Amino acid sequence: MSRITLSHYLIQQQREDRICAELRFLVEVVARAVKAIGNAVGKGGLTNSLGEAGGENVQGEVQKKLDVIANDILLEANEWGGHLAAMASEEMDLPHQIPNRYPKGEFLLLFDPLDGSSNIDVNISVGTIFSVLRCPEQASATAEIGEEAFLQAGSQQLVAGYAVYGAATQLVLTVGNGVQAFTVDRETGSFVLTSESMRVPEDTKEYAINASNARWWEAPVQRYIGELVAGKSGAREKDFNMRWVGSMVADVHRILTRGGIFMYPKDTKDPTKPGKLRLMYEANPMAMIIEQAGGAATTGYQRILDVQPELLHQRVPVILGSKNEVERVTAYHQG
Repeated sequence: MSRITLSHYLIQQQREDRICAELRFLVEVVARAVKAIGNAVGKGGLTNSLGEAGGENVQGEVQKKLDVIANDILLEANEWGGHLAAMASEEMDLPHQIPNRYPKGEFLLLFDPLDGSSNIDVNISVGTIFSVLRCPEQASATAEIGEEAFLQAGSQQLVAGYAVYGAATQLVLTVGNGVQAFTVDRETGSFVLTSESMRVPEDTKEYAINASNARWWEAPVQRYIGELVAGKSGAREKDFNMRWVGSMVADVHRILTRGGIFMYPKDTKDPTKPGKLRLMYEANPMAMIIEQAGGAATTGYQRILDVQPELLHQRVPVILGSKNEVERVTAYHQG
């Protein structure tokens, strides 16, 4: 039986009119960039690419060398293909314009080039998150694509995906027709379909949350986590296990594979920040993937994909994963 490669899968989606040829080419370019990033991550200390880069990103976070390397790989791979009007990255303050020497396309690419980079130096799985939007016609007619072109609700995403760099390099992808996972065959260099039509179980006994922030959680989260911690002796009458990697890609990949709930809720630690995670680069792509796999994703107060962005680097609370658990904690916020 022949194996299904990423290109094979995308061609089939194109034939079924789920994506156009330009979008197929764009996803294939992103996939090639992902393989290059995976190689860079895999070499670790062999290439002096670990440690801090000596600067900060737009959120004031210290950049790792591999943050910068991954960002550059994605920019360079995608700017010349003719499929994009512009790009936006968590690591850059403003949208990245396509150089005049290259043709422009009708899509916008957004990405977190290396999610979980604080784990790089200790050899824990990290990843890349990305999504694709259509560039508004009025914006594409201008010489420079501004921030406002990207400020579209997550429900407008055409493609969402992430790569996880671990024991194997995997690419998890949705084009709005379920969720598929592809794994790099190290002998051929091809992405091969290894998990088809992935589903998040509706019920779970695992949760992922940074418990060190417990004293700042709002009352609905305190209530929900309190029930989980109480286990069989509490209202839920069953025991739960906590899992927390500190890399969103790794935590969400585990949930997508075997169920669970991931939470980075709103808290009172810094009143100026309504959440920790970025709507455009992390929350929206992951929410689309999780919903396509039968799960749910909310801020606690509304569906993530319905949030109307106001800023390119906007932060939001994130609660996603197994549907019944997400709906329970969301109901606590609204009760």
